[in-house]
Amino acid sequence: MQSLWSDRRRFGTWRRLWLALAKSQKTLGLPISDEQIAALEAHLDDIDFDAARAHEKRLRHDVMAHVHTLADVAPEAAPIIHLGATSQFVNCNTELLLLREAMDLIAAKTAAVIMSLGRFAERHKALPTLGFTHYQPAQPVTVGKRATLWAQDCWLGLEQLEHCRDTLRFRGVRGATGTQASFMALFDGDSEAVERLDELVTQEMGWPLDRRLPVSGQTYPRVVDAQILSALASIAAAVHKWATDVRLLSNLRELEEPFESTQIGSSAMAYKRNPMRCERACGMSRFVMNLVGNALQTAAVQWMERTLDDSANRRLVLPEAFLALDGVLDIMRNVADGLVVNEAVIEARLAAELPFMATEDMLMEAVRQGADRQEAHEVIREASMAAVAKVKAGGPNDLLERLAAHETFANIDLTDLLDANRYVGRAQDQVTAFLQEVVQPLESRYGPAATDAVELTV
Repeated sequence: MQSLWSDRRRFGTWRRLWLALAKSQKTLGLPISDEQIAALEAHLDDIDFDAARAHEKRLRHDVMAHVHTLADVAPEAAPIIHLGATSQFVNCNTELLLLREAMDLIAAKTAAVIMSLGRFAERHKALPTLGFTHYQPAQPVTVGKRATLWAQDCWLGLEQLEHCRDTLRFRGVRGATGTQASFMALFDGDSEAVERLDELVTQEMGWPLDRRLPVSGQTYPRVVDAQILSALASIAAAVHKWATDVRLLSNLRELEEPFESTQIGSSAMAYKRNPMRCERACGMSRFVMNLVGNALQTAAVQWMERTLDDSANRRLVLPEAFLALDGVLDIMRNVADGLVVNEAVIEARLAAELPFMATEDMLMEAVRQGADRQEAHEVIREASMAAVAKVKAGGPNDLLERLAAHETFANIDLTDLLDANRYVGRAQDQVTAFLQEVVQPLESRYGPAATDAVELTV
């Protein structure tokens, strides 16, 4: 990702756009020689950045600085470099090319994270664990089912990102205000030749012809940036939620992120096992999430055909959003691959709360044996309140003993109702269905590309 947003990639793409423009103009009959084309082809990547900086210091214009830098090493091509174009021919088209490639990389990394969570969910699909609503003990789920919720959030963000990528449109050859007036002048008013020029440049840059903007001002619409950043923010929010859950479960010692044998959790408290990976992921995710408003503001204040207050802002926002989320996904792939499940803690905490979860089944069993439903409900309510009070005082949950001592439940084997698997519903089946419907198709579409995209140096 750093290489993708580097100066070398950006300015190298500018040179490829100038080459595509010149080749297309030559094809359509403008007086451009084979030697001029060959000169441009020979200097696509040997960029003299010192010379470019010197030109920019003198000219105060980055595009013209690089026009002169290329002309210095390809003097025969100097007369036709950037012919008929405006700065946004190279700026906008380069950004669209980089955005498309950056979205490919983020999509692959997100898919890798989902696949890793899928493997975790499969391993633990049958392990009951205490559910939470309002962060209060609730009906049991399974560890694997909870992991599918994390994966599904990421998948929904991935779908949004894939849509942005697959519908991204090329700016092409449009001129200073989007009217293509300069190119009409070059081709003596031949509208068909100008349209063909746009098609040829689009094809030269590897973009589908049916994915071009119908119209533009000087730039491609800045709302496109906001749409892309919204997709990135959706993935960031999904990761933040997941990482927060891990942090909360880490406090309960049910689940832990990887912790190395020599890792130090605190400089003062040597016993600490701080979830620093998930904390870092949350911090960086918030950064990505907060960039969406910035992009929307930029889109909203573009005056008429264009204004320049977007430029410096976008040079920060676009690369940083992708770089930050790229790092977040590397971290969370590492977390997903190394999540530690403390089954004994999970079982103990579930067992402590399970008598409360089982009271509805106890109530129905009492009714089946002839008890009045409302009277049995009151018995359970009073016993539950007393058991909760005892737990709050530091004692054990004695709800079963209280109920067993009452005549309403005297003939019911209450312990028989304490099998946690009775209360997890279709959790296992839901995990299996999620793996089949979501994870396996991702594995087919991304496969090794997803694994190769991830750098696990976290």
